[in-house]
Amino acid sequence: MRVTVVGGGVAGAASAIALSRVGAQVTVHEAYEDPGGTVGSYLSLSVNGLRALDALGCLDAVRRAGFPVDRQRMWSGRDRPLGDVPRGRRSGDPLRSVTLMRADLVRVLREEAARAGARILLGSRGCGDSPADVVVGADGIWSATRRALDPSAPEPRYAGLYSISGATDGPVRLPGERPQGFNMVFARRGAFIYLPAPDGTVWWSAQVAAADPPPDLAAVGLAELAGLFRTEKTPLAVLRASSAVTASTLLHVLPPVTRRHDDRTVLVGDAAHPVGAGQGASMAIEDAVALARQLAEAETVPAALAAFDRLRHDRTGKLAKTAAANRDAKTAGPLAARLREIMMPLFFDRFYEKATGWLYDHDPGRLDGETLVADDRQ
Repeated sequence: MRVTVVGGGVAGAASAIALSRVGAQVTVHEAYEDPGGTVGSYLSLSVNGLRALDALGCLDAVRRAGFPVDRQRMWSGRDRPLGDVPRGRRSGDPLRSVTLMRADLVRVLREEAARAGARILLGSRGCGDSPADVVVGADGIWSATRRALDPSAPEPRYAGLYSISGATDGPVRLPGERPQGFNMVFARRGAFIYLPAPDGTVWWSAQVAAADPPPDLAAVGLAELAGLFRTEKTPLAVLRASSAVTASTLLHVLPPVTRRHDDRTVLVGDAAHPVGAGQGASMAIEDAVALARQLAEAETVPAALAAFDRLRHDRTGKLAKTAAANRDAKTAGPLAARLREIMMPLFFDRFYEKATGWLYDHDPGRLDGETLVADDRQ
């Protein structure tokens, strides 16, 4: 079976690995010469994403490119603890969430895809009239494949948040008894996330709530961020210990995509369901494993794509609702923020694991020994 993958980021590279593992002849078309880039922001993979990486055979390589994060702690802007739970897992799960630079994850996946036999074409903006048996649209939230599949497909819209990321220049002494792990501060102007890295630096991301996007996002620098977070001691300390911004992006949401496949083309990752909630990469890798399994098991390509869509629809839809609630919490007004400071310590630790178990318990299955029946399968 010949497969064309449009997009060489996380979703595209993971799809290339999975489909190559089950015997497909895969060609990846990536518009950018370096889709990972040399600088940028970080991302986290929760245990469901790690299990999908294990199915692809590259879990250890990804772990080496990042570092484990054991705990997730939530704070008010006044440094009051709001919650302390396992990061991206149930408390009894032996796996630990991994944080790494997005560029490093893309690099590891692309290298594994090439080893698995995929052909990766950089600087290629489309597949044109591809002779492939399957076309996988892995080209992100602004997907051209989605528009080709359905000219009336919804378009992304600004989510009322923009994100600026960076890292401190070196070790920084954080105010008070600040622990290691993933930390989120609910601030007046959004949310501030920071993670102490093994080298002593602190990786951070400021998610700023703004009804309208900045006229020039690239011009938003450390001085402006320090002004926006001037009332929050810990974010301000982290920003003052940094000298540069490494990534800036407007956050977007996408209304539900109603046409995600036809008899030959299928959407994966953010092209189909930009879920957010720190799960974008994990969901894309889950998609890759699920798609390969369905193509290996179903009698025809149309049947496989339809089965894949049914399998993934409810899970990603449920997560999208969670992401919407998370965004609302970051853009809450003063009254809502005060109520959160009162109520969250009472309920978050008690109910978080029960509420997220469905997400972290997911088993993507294995790809070992599964092969496509024939290269000319239709």
